[in-house]
Amino acid sequence: MKAAVLHEINGKFIYQDFEQPVPTGNEVLIKVNHAALNHRDVFIQKGQYAGLAFPIICGSDLCGVVVQAANPSHADWIGKEVIVNPSLTWGDNPRVQAKTYTILGLPNNGSFAEYIVVPAHLLYPKPTHLSSQAAAALPLAGLTAFRALFSRAKVKAGETVLVTGIGGGVAIYAAQFAIAHACKVYVTSGSDEKIAKAVSFGAIGGANYKTTDWHKNLAKESGGFDVIIDGAGGPDFSKLIDLCNPGARIASYGATVGAWNTGVPAKIFWKQIDILGSTMGNEEEFKQMVDFVNQHQLVPIVAKNFPLAQCEDAARFMDDGRQFGKIVLDI
Repeated sequence: MKAAVLHEINGKFIYQDFEQPVPTGNEVLIKVNHAALNHRDVFIQKGQYAGLAFPIICGSDLCGVVVQAANPSHADWIGKEVIVNPSLTWGDNPRVQAKTYTILGLPNNGSFAEYIVVPAHLLYPKPTHLSSQAAAALPLAGLTAFRALFSRAKVKAGETVLVTGIGGGVAIYAAQFAIAHACKVYVTSGSDEKIAKAVSFGAIGGANYKTTDWHKNLAKESGGFDVIIDGAGGPDFSKLIDLCNPGARIASYGATVGAWNTGVPAKIFWKQIDILGSTMGNEEEFKQMVDFVNQHQLVPIVAKNFPLAQCEDAARFMDDGRQFGKIVLDI
């Protein structure tokens, strides 16, 4: 089969022949139609991820057709179009992942290939209202956003929600989910164009964090926030504290800008603010996320498509931060 293979830290994704996997035990073989990139794939490429192993086929998201099942009890999946929960080994505690937790695409070979094997219990039917490419864009970022927003921050309809760094997959899903849940949603970005795109699908407004006193202006416009979903961290985290209403919850799922500067501790304890870490999600949350997408007929936003042979170009496009939405590989 053909695959985009990473051979070393800071190496390129090489389009090459690779041995086709064979399902064993409770695994099934999927012919991949579309796969999607996540920042995780670029972080692996740069060596900024634990448990690196080479050569590796990255990729945590896919939509494809089951073509073989090792166990006859899973034969009903054959011929069906599916997506896959990339949260492979969450464990028994829904509150937190196990020490042995792994995500599809490292150390297991992932979806940047013509074929992949995955455990059958992680299969879900492709939402019927979605194209294959849109469905491939859903799993990892959708799960991360769903857990952060609903399980950790416990957002309620009618609350005012801020999603930082709109443009990336998780942020867009968090905004889409909150809007569908009847929340009042605002966003931040370093791009006025990206803020405008968020407003076009239902956000009320936003702020460009490159402007002076952006947080003060946003506080006046919004009246403060009950929930903040943040994947940036960095020195502006202290401004999020200022934007919180009493009893607010901040769910943090990433730190793309760097370490926090949490600001004045008194503001945190006097406002009774909850700061909540969140990573990926468990199997029940994945099911709930897919059900939510089906219920509200939500459609993932795809920024750009690349053929699998141009996986390296796709990774550079993501690394440049030019996208609004997911980047999808056509297999």
